[in-house]
Amino acid sequence: MLTLDDNQADSLLQGLVAHYSPSTQERPAVEYLADRMETLGFRASIDGAGNAVGEIGDGERTVLLLGHIDTVPGFIEVRREGSLLYGRGAVDAKGPLATFVVAAARAGAHNSKRIVVVGAVEEEAATSKGARFLLDKLTPEAVIIGEPSQWDCVTTGYKGRLLAQYTLAREIGHTARPDASACEEAFAFWQAVMEHAAAYNVAHPRMFEQLAPSLRAMHSEDDGFVQTATLTLGFRLPPEIAIADLQATLRAFAGDADLRFSGGEVAYHAAKNTPLARAFVKAIDAAGGRIQFKVKSGTSDMNVVGPVWNCPILAYGPGDSALDHTPHEHIDLREYHKGIAVLTKVLTEL
Repeated sequence: MLTLDDNQADSLLQGLVAHYSPSTQERPAVEYLADRMETLGFRASIDGAGNAVGEIGDGERTVLLLGHIDTVPGFIEVRREGSLLYGRGAVDAKGPLATFVVAAARAGAHNSKRIVVVGAVEEEAATSKGARFLLDKLTPEAVIIGEPSQWDCVTTGYKGRLLAQYTLAREIGHTARPDASACEEAFAFWQAVMEHAAAYNVAHPRMFEQLAPSLRAMHSEDDGFVQTATLTLGFRLPPEIAIADLQATLRAFAGDADLRFSGGEVAYHAAKNTPLARAFVKAIDAAGGRIQFKVKSGTSDMNVVGPVWNCPILAYGPGDSALDHTPHEHIDLREYHKGIAVLTKVLTEL
């Protein structure tokens, strides 16, 4: 077991956060993490997708700690204020990723299992390039996804996702005429989407069961002859709604508009009665907490790997997910230390 004190753990996280790494621009952060893992005794490398990979132990059983090293755009000055560390990615999800590295190093090498830590690329880009690269490379016995849930909580489910781009072009007429403009038709399309979701959700009061549409961007322009209206939409899908069914519904609402889809991920809900979940129950109890099981309205790399590997899986990591993607993103280092202690115990005893 490696001696790695809390100050060294803080330094690892702060250095990782200091390497600004929005999706597709992760390489400096990947190189930093791979180098730090090598100094901590991991067999470290950068794989074909650009992921930072560290392995410790030589057993046939593989426990995968799958975090992501990319962030959403928006630089935040890295600074300490007491026990709070500010910076883009401090919560989502470099805090959980650094927790993985420190806990694996402290748990140390075992003959019975191999611990693999991955800082995956492009999780925030809706491509999940790093996670998809691993699908035919590993057959893990258990997987922990690095996402903030607070130190005494684990996440067992994420909703699905669908992105849509709506584009409508109409010849321009005099504004006194009764014909609807492209903008008005686009607005009517959005109203139909909202009404459909509201009607569906009446019978589905729980957040995880609801269809949640969002209007992410809108734009219009004209060249004097034709007006074009564009909407960018996002949908969070419950397990009961198939992506193909929602696409068919949206096409019916869209009429002759051009409608293009991307980023489709099915919802995933993992079992709670697994050796992995029970290990977390015991570890959180030993640390003085009482575990809470959560489901989230967003998506994660669990949606990508869970249905393929079909093994015990959950998401864990310190940090308040309400701070994800915000201008005030920060993590409390005291919670970070608690998360490390919990995960170290899980990896030692799993």
